[in-house]
Amino acid sequence: MSARELRRERNLIAKEQSSALKALERKLHRPLSKRERTAELRRIESRHRRDIEEARRRAEAARQAAIARQRALEQAMRDEAQGFIAKDDPTGEDPEARRVAVKALGNHAGTVVVMDPFTGKIYSVVNQEWALRRGFKPCSTIKLVTGIAGLCEKVINPMDIAEVSDKYRIDLTDALAYSNNTYFQQVGGRVGFEKMIAYASELGLGEKTGINAPNEYAGHLPLEKTGFALNRMCSHGDDFEVTAVQLATLVSAMANGGKLLVPHVPKTAQEEAKFKSKVRRQINIEQEYWRRMVPGMVGSVNYGSGKRAYDPLQTVAGKTGTCIGQGGWLGLFTSYAPLANPRLAVVVITRGSDAHGHIPAAVAGQIYRELNSRFGTPVNLPVATVPGPGSDDAKAAALNEEEKDAAEAAEAEAAAAEASTNTVDANNATTASTNPATPGSAGTDTPAPRSMVKRVLMPIERRNPDPQKADTSKPAVKSGGQPDDRPRRAQPNQQ
Repeated sequence: MSARELRRERNLIAKEQSSALKALERKLHRPLSKRERTAELRRIESRHRRDIEEARRRAEAARQAAIARQRALEQAMRDEAQGFIAKDDPTGEDPEARRVAVKALGNHAGTVVVMDPFTGKIYSVVNQEWALRRGFKPCSTIKLVTGIAGLCEKVINPMDIAEVSDKYRIDLTDALAYSNNTYFQQVGGRVGFEKMIAYASELGLGEKTGINAPNEYAGHLPLEKTGFALNRMCSHGDDFEVTAVQLATLVSAMANGGKLLVPHVPKTAQEEAKFKSKVRRQINIEQEYWRRMVPGMVGSVNYGSGKRAYDPLQTVAGKTGTCIGQGGWLGLFTSYAPLANPRLAVVVITRGSDAHGHIPAAVAGQIYRELNSRFGTPVNLPVATVPGPGSDDAKAAALNEEEKDAAEAAEAEAAAAEASTNTVDANNATTASTNPATPGSAGTDTPAPRSMVKRVLMPIERRNPDPQKADTSKPAVKSGGQPDDRPRRAQPNQQ
């Protein structure tokens, strides 16, 4: 109990005592003696202590009941996921890739897609119901679309930095690596709603991938948004619904230079022998813009929000996402590796408490590490330098708004739960809410090897290299006139 609450409680007790003594004197029609006053005060204090203890017992019982209900809901979600996994049709999937993916996901409530980013061949889909037929809010993975749109529309100048706080000005690389909401809200607001939706559609969102599986869900694109709602859409993915296989085709297009593939599972030996990749369409975006996204995605895994996916033997490019959507917490990680010669695209989506702590990145990291001997590239590109110990801690804490949003939302949930359970006397009962333990595989509960990497691939000469706040307050995103109504395309000779 805080000092303020303690003083307030003492004041309440004093008022109650005074009122009780006056009431007793009125009843007896005379002043109370010193002995009578002392006895009455003791009786009041004793009753008050009993009331406090009873209030605390009731509040604790309510808290424990709330925890039990939450645990039951979490377990039901995990049981649902495990039930769907048991019903998966693994025909045609790669046995080793499926075994590794199932092991990495463990008992977490989630889904995993593993595919070849250059051919579209599906190695495994764990929990096919959630991966193919359920739509989820993309959370911060939508920043990949926002980044591409900002580059194509010349809103982002990669050589400039944008002011995102009183202390920091950052570029596209750090904005992706730290999943900074402010940066992408600035970008999305200047790109505009129609352009954002046009690029999302071009990248395959809102339409079926064409995978050879029944009842594929096409996802959902938002309706008209303006102002702050538009800004949040571009940083949090509000009102989008995507599937895990859609994210796999999107990140594969980023890995292969713009080919939006049709994912396919060869069901028979004949299909396997005759398998040929099928391109749904070539996304006519300049190769330079795809490359500009790479440093931030590598930075996310090496030193940013996706550190749990780090593989010391190869370079992984990825993007995290954590938010509340579809009635609960969602965690996402979309990625590809190795950077030098991409062989795998891995997408993980988890729900409930399994969405916290960047568990999806940890699941993907375990998959990459276990399949490295088969799909890895024995050359780890020299794309970074090593900073001094702890040099990035303060910056990461300040800029990683995805994690800050998640922490604030979790605190708000805990406060709401505490308020709802303390129904007897808010001034006399102190309650606290705790998060239930999250079971999971040993692989994802153990942090990935820590990377000391700071700067990543393709350094860009900056006009103002100082990451601290400069004299000017102009952001890196340009505020020029509204561009034309169509996404910018590369000319045929640029492909």
